Amino acid sequence: MRALLIPFVFAGFCQPAQASDISSAYTDLDWKKDCVTYAQAEEGDGDWADLACSGYRGYPVLIAYDDARESLFYGFPPGSDMTSVWESFSGFNSSGAKIEWRIETTGDKAVPFAVIHRRSISNPDDQNKPTEVLLVAKVGQMDARDGCTVGLVLATGNPAANDQARKLADEKARTFACGKDRHTVIGNVPAFGRVDN
Repeated sequence: MRALLIPFVFAGFCQPAQASDISSAYTDLDWKKDCVTYAQAEEGDGDWADLACSGYRGYPVLIAYDDARESLFYGFPPGSDMTSVWESFSGFNSSGAKIEWRIETTGDKAVPFAVIHRRSISNPDDQNKPTEVLLVAKVGQMDARDGCTVGLVLATGNPAANDQARKLADEKARTFACGKDRHTVIGNVPAFGRVDN
């Protein structure tokens, strides 16, 4: 079993209740520069690796890579083993270099509650034209540690994809019950699944 043993630092601030604003912040995701590999396959043990990457203000991005497929978790995982839940496309896929974090700000407290992350999925009919999908995920908080995919929006040939993804994030992510609620799919998105180990 591959266990996540890396501690993360979270800073929170307490403020009186005020009206909140929602905005976006962007971070980079570069495996070579922003990530640390903390577990990987030994020779003869397949092709897998687990990485912890910098995210938004102490919120990590965790990547489980296996056989040219990626499962990502944004924020604080539910336990020491982030591989207990696998969410990915069935086809070979990779994640984009930019992550959009949806931030709810109340006074001086800014909390990322969702991410929008572009994914490229291989097209068996044309290897030179992957399908682009915007994945919308709930961010795991330090206290609740509940994060998962909220929705998938087809981005290929869809000029409204970014607006649709933000609307989905803002309306669904904060109240989404991971493992119970079904994620929303907009457009003809390649097969995607969740496996609870």
